[in-house]
Amino acid sequence: MVANSSIVPLLNDGLIRPLDDLIAEHAPDLPALNRITIDGEVMAVAFMANAQHLYVRTDILEQVGAEVPTTYEEVLEVLAAVREAGIMDHPWAMNTASGWNLGEEFVNMILGMGGTLFEPGSAEPAINSPEGVAALEMLAALNEYANPDFLTFDSNATQALWESGELAMAYMWGSRGGGILDDEGAAEGVVENTMLVAAPTVGGGDRPASTLWWDGFTIAANISDEDAEATFVALMNGLRPEIITANNDAAVWLLAGYTPGAPAAGVSATAEAGATPYPMLPYAGLMHTALGNELAQFLQGEESAEQALADVEAAYIAAARQQGFLE
Repeated sequence: MVANSSIVPLLNDGLIRPLDDLIAEHAPDLPALNRITIDGEVMAVAFMANAQHLYVRTDILEQVGAEVPTTYEEVLEVLAAVREAGIMDHPWAMNTASGWNLGEEFVNMILGMGGTLFEPGSAEPAINSPEGVAALEMLAALNEYANPDFLTFDSNATQALWESGELAMAYMWGSRGGGILDDEGAAEGVVENTMLVAAPTVGGGDRPASTLWWDGFTIAANISDEDAEATFVALMNGLRPEIITANNDAAVWLLAGYTPGAPAAGVSATAEAGATPYPMLPYAGLMHTALGNELAQFLQGEESAEQALADVEAAYIAAARQQGFLE
């Protein structure tokens, strides 16, 4: 099972096989939307979409007389109002656990700021920029309203906080929507007052500070043709329309049988507002790893944004040179 980012190292190392022959024989009607094509060959079958976006408690916003925010600057205003009203001390959460999650939040924010990870057409880093600094400063401002242990927050933690009724707003994956809206294990008043909306814009930008993702399956290159065929048939059998319909709200499916419902609202709105796909570049994973490893010190107040970004670039450059992406 792969996504935009995790397929790249598999492709780089030749670990997955083309699926064109299997599709031609067993799924000739598979839509182009589901065929992840790399250099003219289908290397994965995408079956669901995902993106991070805003979750809001409409009842709490009503208590402070606030509309649903559409920018991160407005998010900060609402969070300040919630705290000042004495409703919650820590009304905010996002997936800022040190490592992959923190790296992803920075990627979302810098792209929303209009920045970029790399110099155009090259593997040279470009994050130590005004947009990169502004992205870090916004992450720090938001997490002033989060619980002090925000550097441990992954998707399981943020969903649990939301369902416990401890948050007024959160920035979470759309794939968590079904579990939150199913009314299982949530505190009283949470489900009926939860709204899933588009990811906010930031810094005057006109696109959501989020990235679009697909999830799908691949088949290993080092298994027999017989096992590869059996695997493909089994997986496609699990994606039949009747199975998708029976599990309609479990994901934002990219398959026949799916009817978009409330859990899909945030992902759909984020996509329609122009969020960009996560970059499928062979060296993007190295940058993501460096971001996740090097940014925590800034958020803990131990170094400046510029120094944190310089540390990221140094770590990335060392890894990119080692793998031959930079000289």
